[in-house]
Amino acid sequence: MSFTTKDYPISIQEVFRAKESVYRFLKPTKLNYYQNLSKLIGAEIYIKHENHNPGGSFKIRGGINVMHHLKKGGVNGVITFSTGNHGISVATAAKWFGMDAVVVVPKGNNSAKNQAIIDTGAKLVEEGNNFEEAAEVVERLSQKRGLYYIHAANEPHLINGVGTEFLEIIADLPDVDAVILPIGAGSELAAAITVLKKINPKIEIIAVQAEASQAAYLSWREKMIQSSENKTFAGGFATGSAYELPFSIYKDQLDDFVTLNEDEIKKGITLALKHTHNLAEGAGSAPIMAALKLKDKLKDKKVVLQMSGANIDEKILKEVIQSI
Repeated sequence: MSFTTKDYPISIQEVFRAKESVYRFLKPTKLNYYQNLSKLIGAEIYIKHENHNPGGSFKIRGGINVMHHLKKGGVNGVITFSTGNHGISVATAAKWFGMDAVVVVPKGNNSAKNQAIIDTGAKLVEEGNNFEEAAEVVERLSQKRGLYYIHAANEPHLINGVGTEFLEIIADLPDVDAVILPIGAGSELAAAITVLKKINPKIEIIAVQAEASQAAYLSWREKMIQSSENKTFAGGFATGSAYELPFSIYKDQLDDFVTLNEDEIKKGITLALKHTHNLAEGAGSAPIMAALKLKDKLKDKKVVLQMSGANIDEKILKEVIQSI
């Protein structure tokens, strides 16, 4: 069936279709203008608050759309791997659709994210030392238990569901000049390109990633999938490889790419707290720091920064607060 294959279309038409399933459970998130950030960066700065979604991130949009199609296809149980937000979205959406879910996370994963997964009633499995090793566990368990494997990136319905975020941005700010997004596995960046570049090819789409886990950046730079060390504290960035499906979309249509060191990522969390009064995880606040580094390029433009998630590790939060 088409919902179990990679050849299901990813398109703005499919994103519009996804709205029906997504908005059964969600409301559009706020796009807020921030005067102090605008002064700091020298541009008209807006933040898309995906951190206000159920589960604390944008990923719930994709989880709902995937589960909608799987339920129609008669699937009753799913499994995935995650460092947190994707797993939370799959577990939450599975609960809403009355489906069983298993989420595999690497050992030592963010305890708050683990608890959020457990709270949905999903089964949490802690195996593997990183994102990629957790993925190997999923491949084994999915066959053993007869569960549908929802990949964190190579899943068309996931990307189409996430695309609804960008329809909202265009509705609220039709003359947006640039959008800055964090990238881990790449589903959101692929969704942004699918929607925004179709509506207006002149909209600049800029990615940001951790220097300590820069596989997506290296892949974009070399125009072929690369692997790299995966050592960042920021779970939303913590992937050691680019992934085929989103990479095929962003490799030639992305306008720029920024990488941040670990201290810069932490500074982004501080800036989010100070200027927006929002708690954002490392990847979620990274677009603020990316915009600051690109302030000359962004001068006087209308810029949307995506606050992708709120599920920050307690240890990192304490460290950031103590530095203020």
